[in-house]
Amino acid sequence: MTITDPRRRTATPAGKGRTPVPAPDRLPRLLAEPTGPGLVDHLDLWGPGGRLDLDEVGRAGLRGRGGAGFPTAHKLAAVRRSAGVRGRTPVVVANGTEGEPASAKDAALLEHRPHLVLDGVAAAAAALGADRAVLCVSDDDDRAARSALRAIGERRGLDRIAVELVRTPEGYVSGEESALVRWLDGGPALPTVTPPRPSDRGVSRRPTLVENVETLAHLALIARFGGGWWRGVGTADDPGTTLVTVSGGVERPGVYEVASGTDLGGLLRSVGAGPTAGVLVGGYFGTWLSPERIDGTGLGRAPLARLGGSPGCGVVAVLPAGSCPLAETARVAAWLAGQSAGQCGPCVHGLPALAGALGAMVDGDPDGRAEAQLHRWSAMVRGRGACRLPDGAVGLVQSALAAFGGHLELHRSGRRCAEADRPPVLPVPPRARRAA
Repeated sequence: MTITDPRRRTATPAGKGRTPVPAPDRLPRLLAEPTGPGLVDHLDLWGPGGRLDLDEVGRAGLRGRGGAGFPTAHKLAAVRRSAGVRGRTPVVVANGTEGEPASAKDAALLEHRPHLVLDGVAAAAAALGADRAVLCVSDDDDRAARSALRAIGERRGLDRIAVELVRTPEGYVSGEESALVRWLDGGPALPTVTPPRPSDRGVSRRPTLVENVETLAHLALIARFGGGWWRGVGTADDPGTTLVTVSGGVERPGVYEVASGTDLGGLLRSVGAGPTAGVLVGGYFGTWLSPERIDGTGLGRAPLARLGGSPGCGVVAVLPAGSCPLAETARVAAWLAGQSAGQCGPCVHGLPALAGALGAMVDGDPDGRAEAQLHRWSAMVRGRGACRLPDGAVGLVQSALAAFGGHLELHRSGRRCAEADRPPVLPVPPRARRAA
């Protein structure tokens, strides 16, 4: 297993001695470091960008790295098909908003490897015949925005179309693809009910490809070296590499690039994780794993699906031993309730009720009333929102109840555990933010 931290230089060679086509199992890929993030160094390491073939993307098996994991080839094909049927020129949107508080991968990629992302944007735009390309970066990420803007300036005359940089409002749901389309069309950055999907009717009512910036960086490598090369690491079900943000109770937190399917326990040992109370995988729409589940679990779709989870946006948050997972989950649930777009009842009323019930359980629930409310309201909220926020919050809470039976029994006894009052581990912004 090879991992990398973007803050630390690697031994990747650059210049005249570089092999034109890298060995397919060489890591790191996305975070392979030349002498800097500028265009000259980028081209010296990777050479000129290639032509993107949609069939080759399908052979690669790339899935979106923003959280949902939708097959990228299907998304590209849907945009191309809609453009042909409707006679409308497509738009490409690179999503670098990263509203997930525990994730830093998109910011690291835009700050350290902006040209790889822009190569992917250019390749996708050319393959689809798009005449507009937009890179969205959150208002609270100035470093990534400055790096991207500098890279866009270096590429004048290099790409068929210039990329526009658009800043988006802070907020957990602002990066949802329909929210981005709405914002780019002059509305609030709030999700809309689908269908229609952006691939059919997106920005300016045109077919629109909305892809996470990591996904686009992978597309840039597939365009250069092909789908077979891209599958040279990872597993048959989960090919390629993925960026993960490791935080919490580890000696070396950071953004790491690993082969998909990498053993979670091995990854945590390599970054200096100590004894743990549990690990959150996939972000705040993710799944809790008890300490017993860590070793032998691969960071891939199939192994995590067997545990009710998914890689999501690549978050691996480690709770050190002595933490209370239920108290941590209650804090995150309360923050998620504050991120509601305010458009539908399951969010406006259901999420605060869930957070309140979980908080009451943490304080002690001897009569089981709070736990019963939690299960009842979870069933009422799930699947009823305009976006995935209610489902994500319910999944997070329910996975905590399933993973931490020992903690649950303690709180059922009517006592508040001493661990619940320890300093928090999972990051949440200091105040609730709502996209507007």
